[in-house]
Amino acid sequence: MIYAAMTFWLLVIVLTAWGVHRLWSGMVKPKVFNAILLPGTLVAQLGQVLGLLVTGATVTNTTLFKDDDSGDPETTPNPQSRIPVVGPVIIGMLPVMACAIAIYFAALHLGTAILPTVTVQAVGPELPTTMAGAWQLLRDQISLAESLVTAARVADYANWHTWAFLYLLICLSVRTAPFPGNLKGSLGAIVVLGVIAAAVASMFAVEDPRIIDAWSVLNLTVAALLVLLMASLFVRGVVGLVQVLRNDAS
Repeated sequence: MIYAAMTFWLLVIVLTAWGVHRLWSGMVKPKVFNAILLPGTLVAQLGQVLGLLVTGATVTNTTLFKDDDSGDPETTPNPQSRIPVVGPVIIGMLPVMACAIAIYFAALHLGTAILPTVTVQAVGPELPTTMAGAWQLLRDQISLAESLVTAARVADYANWHTWAFLYLLICLSVRTAPFPGNLKGSLGAIVVLGVIAAAVASMFAVEDPRIIDAWSVLNLTVAALLVLLMASLFVRGVVGLVQVLRNDAS
């Protein structure tokens, strides 16, 4: 069950990050938005390049910030790994894992003023198996988002660590979204990785303790993305409403 839960939460993170990225790219010039995300883009790009190298694929057309109106990062199109099955999984997962590791170290060194006040741990190794449990899971996510907002409100903003941590948390969380054209590959990689990990654990009756230790990073990432998604939907709704009213008035 723990690997099924890990797969589920990774899918939630990637899809939520992708949604946040799409929403803001539709409201702000993509070039400006992608420029803001440069630290996260750098980490994700390094993760993908590492994945290409370790699987024997050729690195081509890798650009951190394209010189056009989109400002999108450019990645190697259709990378051909020399390792069947596992190679594409590594290439698809390493950008996400790189961002997760960066979030962990940012929280460890910069987030000590905020993390202790994020009291809700709504991301766990167990998934609900009943309808009541599913509704409770949704309520827990609202509580998780509220806990992070509360922690951010009472943080000491006179300390530069607070600003740096929140900025990096936003950049790295949103950059767990797949690069353009890689959404299906990233989602497939997460599912395949979950199946392989579950099969290995079942065959050898072992569970990697690092999986258990990763829940704190997942909890923080999900919290940040939920807050960003709710804020993005609210802003997008307000912008859309203003546009409708303006068109009706004219």
